[in-house]
Amino acid sequence: MPGGMGNSLRAAALLAFVVLSILVSLLISSVQQFGARISHFSNATLAGDDDGGDFASLRGALIHQLNARRKEIIPLLLPDDDDDDDGGGDDDGENGLPGESRHYFQLDQAPDSTLDNSLWSEIAHGSRRAHMDEMGCDSLVDMQAMEVLGSGYTKLVVKVRLAGGQPVALKLVNEQGIDMGKCVEDFKDPHGCRELVSYKLKKEIVLLQRLQHPNVIKLKGHCAGDSGGREGGEGRVTVILEQGNPLQMIQLLQSPWEDRFRVCLDLVRLLHFLSQSPLGSVALLDFQPRQFVTVSGSLKLTDLDDASAEETSCRTDADCTLQFPHRNFTLPCSARGVCEGLSEKRNIYNAYRYFFTYLLPHQAPPGLTHLVDHIMNSTGELKADINQTLEAFEHILLLYKSGLHLDNLPPSIIRDYTVMRGMGTSGNVEYRCWPSYSQQGCVLSVHSAREAALICNSHSQCSSFTLTGQKTWTGRLLASFRSSFTHLVPDGTSEVYVKNTTAPETSTV
Repeated sequence: MPGGMGNSLRAAALLAFVVLSILVSLLISSVQQFGARISHFSNATLAGDDDGGDFASLRGALIHQLNARRKEIIPLLLPDDDDDDDGGGDDDGENGLPGESRHYFQLDQAPDSTLDNSLWSEIAHGSRRAHMDEMGCDSLVDMQAMEVLGSGYTKLVVKVRLAGGQPVALKLVNEQGIDMGKCVEDFKDPHGCRELVSYKLKKEIVLLQRLQHPNVIKLKGHCAGDSGGREGGEGRVTVILEQGNPLQMIQLLQSPWEDRFRVCLDLVRLLHFLSQSPLGSVALLDFQPRQFVTVSGSLKLTDLDDASAEETSCRTDADCTLQFPHRNFTLPCSARGVCEGLSEKRNIYNAYRYFFTYLLPHQAPPGLTHLVDHIMNSTGELKADINQTLEAFEHILLLYKSGLHLDNLPPSIIRDYTVMRGMGTSGNVEYRCWPSYSQQGCVLSVHSAREAALICNSHSQCSSFTLTGQKTWTGRLLASFRSSFTHLVPDGTSEVYVKNTTAPETSTV
């Protein structure tokens, strides 16, 4: 492709080319083949319908679907008094969602005349990008594709490295996905189907702008195709997100309790925000670990297209039943005819069954087990609301960081050890413990040397431990436990504690 690409259309075309290359490398059928197949459907329809009746009927049905998807997004666009003052806004006066073609927009006018057009324009064309520090299509020029992070019925997620070296995640329509294939089969209109399927991405853009929180993936920008440009650019939408690592539950189950607690705490903080978000109480309808990633150890929600802020209407309490595979809960129907706290309770119980059950109880510190058990009971039975649940988690965090849960540790426990400050060890004979921060030895987090001494005393192999000054996310110290060592070596950041029954080498190297 030409090297002088600086406009949105060419950047979008480059993105499509890169994604196709990755798919081919993964032995996925090429989009060209898929395009030939859908072109065959379209040509067959046009040739076979002499009177155009069937084609018009299919087109009308597709437009109906586009209307329905658009109506899902409109309630999420809140009024905004900060009007667009970019000196003219859209050249053609059109306000649409990212990648929405003029043709379909005209057939699909917004039913709400009070819709905030400046916000809609901002989402579509990045009118405030300059002071929102958002990326656009130009940011994707000369990017380097790295790997496909995931693909589903609707979307493809690709990890790329931008020209400046920054890694980001791109979300775009999965042209090979089931949703796209079924739509083309039903409506015989590849372009219209791309636009229909892309509505999930458009909804995510809106939600990511409205639901900004430390535990929601950061929207860095988007790239939308232009309706008046090159063939193939119309209807394309790409969401640019900060790069995260998919949540690996198997790996997390083998992690120290402190890291598992962090994931659960981050989740509860997120659910607390969603319960009183700018959109109201938001339910995560597709609540699975695969909807989350970690960024620098923090849990972040990355898939919002199935989030819903709609309230469930009711006449009696029987209309407010939460159904799960093994439990049902009935909530009260309020005087205004909506199920009270339904979204909040749905989120809490899903957090319990997908996260807390597996991550919280196992190997919790002895001084905190009664508090963990209380959380498990109150969330598993839906006895607590999200405010009470967050308060319980924050209380555990306070105790754990401060070491108050270790009040029963006798001060004399450390007297059984000789400390060498400013020293490290060499010739170590390591042993393994689980779970450990190191696969080669036994490295655990401790609040103090006293807690480390308690742990060393409980390990039959342990004769000494070292505090290195390294800390975990809670501020606790990392301690290395070992069976023996041969020499002490100078190390200004470390302290070595040796059991008095052990005779260490006094020579240094």
